[in-house]
Amino acid sequence: MCTQGKTLKKIIIIIFVLISIIGCTKDNNKPISSNEIEFWHFWSEPYQKGLIDSLVQDFEKANSCRVNVSLLSWADGKTKLLAAFNSGTAPDVLELGSDWVPQFSSVGVLKELDNATEARNQFLDFSLQPSFWKNKLYALPWVVDTRVLFANLDLLTKVGIKINSDSALTYDKLLLYSDKANTGNGYYGIGITGSDAHKLYKKLLPMFWSYGGGVFDKKGKLILDCPENIKALEMYCSLSRNGLIETQRQLDAGFVQGKIAFCFSGSWMIDRIRTENPKLNYATLLMPEVNGNKGISFAGGEYLSICNNSKNPKLAEKFIRYMTDGINSSKFCKKINVAGFPADKKYYNSSEILFLANKKVFAQQLNYSRMTPMNPKWLDIEPIIEEAAVEVLYGKKSAEEALKEAKQKILDML
Repeated sequence: MCTQGKTLKKIIIIIFVLISIIGCTKDNNKPISSNEIEFWHFWSEPYQKGLIDSLVQDFEKANSCRVNVSLLSWADGKTKLLAAFNSGTAPDVLELGSDWVPQFSSVGVLKELDNATEARNQFLDFSLQPSFWKNKLYALPWVVDTRVLFANLDLLTKVGIKINSDSALTYDKLLLYSDKANTGNGYYGIGITGSDAHKLYKKLLPMFWSYGGGVFDKKGKLILDCPENIKALEMYCSLSRNGLIETQRQLDAGFVQGKIAFCFSGSWMIDRIRTENPKLNYATLLMPEVNGNKGISFAGGEYLSICNNSKNPKLAEKFIRYMTDGINSSKFCKKINVAGFPADKKYYNSSEILFLANKKVFAQQLNYSRMTPMNPKWLDIEPIIEEAAVEVLYGKKSAEEALKEAKQKILDML
């Protein structure tokens, strides 16, 4: 991009941030009673919506209030939220993805929450990372989940590989096993995510972390081209030669159909396999180890925040504490498998939630999972890393070259 183009982009970003801040501090002229709040969330499937409505109704009865609920979709929900902030019509309570929270909290559109110490005691340590900005609490973790390694046991048995959910693999073993299972004729040893926006980085970061690298170090210094990351990306590309490079959606479909031996994916696969191919003989495994250390996975979550211009901030805060209380969030997770686990540390490994044997591995993996870096520019950093990986996957650049160039692009952007 030319210098003029970069300058224009920076100006647009600055204008957007200023409008967001101003928009959220406008007076909202929409009439609302003293005991009424608005809640926007993304659980739009009928069975999901019904459960949310049930929890909301219980809150309304207990507090003699009204909660007006609106549904958002992941396709355009963020755009609608930004438009609402800009026009001063944002809801009292909103759901945000874990990698969105820093962007919103860093520009001052979210209300600071009380009792930060209470939150630190209540929720899983890693889940609190997005909740804080400059040591101030702006969001409460609601539900969290992670990714694990899915294995097709029948395909593996055919090539003489015997494993189960208790098997501890290394990336070297995964490379060997996927090579043996990559038999051709429409069957693949492993599914590797290729060019797939907002999905590919969720496969790369776990390997960076597992090999001892990352995007930033503890002091916030960018270390994208460190030797550990280079080695991890080289392994990712080596694995890709033993199978299919596709989007996450296509890889999930291929595994459910019994065509892929190994696939990194999330808990949504359990429901999908049960529905589409219940006879599939599969296991879920912890992420592969490196140098005797547990493999680290990507953790995501849903968070509840309050807009700065809320007419009823006290009721809104009472509501988000009710929804994120493990008693209530566990009710949600018991009925909705894709919700993952309550972020409340007393409830996340409840036996009632782990009734599916394959779900236990997800709970174990949560002990070795991390969130994306808490940087307000993360959504701009993410595609740069993904672009670098794609160039390596398709042989355009070496891992070292691609990561060095990506690092420089991020430094220029920051």
